[in-house]
Amino acid sequence: MRARPRVCEALLFALALQTGVCYGIKWLALSKTPAALALNQTQHCKQLEGLVSAQVQLCRSNLELMRTIVHAAREVTKACRRAFADMRWNCSSIELAPNYLLDLERGTRESAFVYALSAAAISHAIARACTSGDLPGCSCGPVPGEPPGPGNRWGGCADNLSYGLLMGAKFSDAPMKVKKTGSQANKLMRLHNSEVGRQALRASLEMKCKCHGVSGSCSIRTCWKGLQELRDVAADLKTRYLSATKVVHRPMGTRKHLVPKDLDIRPVKDSELVYLQSSPDFCMKNEKVGSHGTQDRQCNKTSHGSDSCDLMCCGRGYNPYTDRVVERCHCKYHWCCYVTCRRCERTVERYVCK
Repeated sequence: MRARPRVCEALLFALALQTGVCYGIKWLALSKTPAALALNQTQHCKQLEGLVSAQVQLCRSNLELMRTIVHAAREVTKACRRAFADMRWNCSSIELAPNYLLDLERGTRESAFVYALSAAAISHAIARACTSGDLPGCSCGPVPGEPPGPGNRWGGCADNLSYGLLMGAKFSDAPMKVKKTGSQANKLMRLHNSEVGRQALRASLEMKCKCHGVSGSCSIRTCWKGLQELRDVAADLKTRYLSATKVVHRPMGTRKHLVPKDLDIRPVKDSELVYLQSSPDFCMKNEKVGSHGTQDRQCNKTSHGSDSCDLMCCGRGYNPYTDRVVERCHCKYHWCCYVTCRRCERTVERYVCK
């Protein structure tokens, strides 16, 4: 009889997981797709991990896109880990795809960032693949209607952002449009954050130019519209993550909408990331809430930012250790044309959290 409360707790915990299941980013498991899988036959689509049936159908009808989408999944992991390397939550749980912990299963600030970055990354990868000629179904983006400015002319091959956004949204939003997959509030939150990611991608489109002229005089410049690197988009989204708005699912008129929890007199802004559930401080390891803790994480003793030993170690203190670094030094240029360097060793002091 004593075991019954524990069984009830386990059932409640399992139910909590089911109501917030993040089918929307399970496709990031494509980052683990083996290189040996050719992805040149429709039956290969069923072998891909983390896809819902709608995504399998998209795979079958757009097989040529799948290599690019696999690449996008790998880029999401790299960009997220790089963006949060100096934070307590360092995005390491993204590598557990498709079996996430609660930091990404629930409607947290962290999951808001990952949904936004995933939506941006897939559209970014497709837009760039059009430009490089890797996709037979698309080519360069259109020539802008506005003049490029004095001394400039439109040319080159623009990133095909419109095609990237169209096909990227079809694939990444498909899981949130499947019935019976989590609560309506979670779906709305994830669709909103995915659109914020695509908005950040649109904002990253900029004019890029190449000089022409006698002896590099740059008398004429050929210009085109190109996307910034994904790491720049991730940096923009991280800023939005830090100022994300907590929301609730509340009736407004005849339907329920997401509204800011503390400022429900205004609607949610299209540009802001939103979340439904608060996150832990990620100081101590607790897999039930998706926290890996910061024990043994490297910290910066001289920093005043999020990677400082004070903040990273949550006041527990830190241990110093010495590390030997080997680097090139005393480099010398020889005519013509090579460089020789020596290998130098130096000892550096590093610090890890207790």
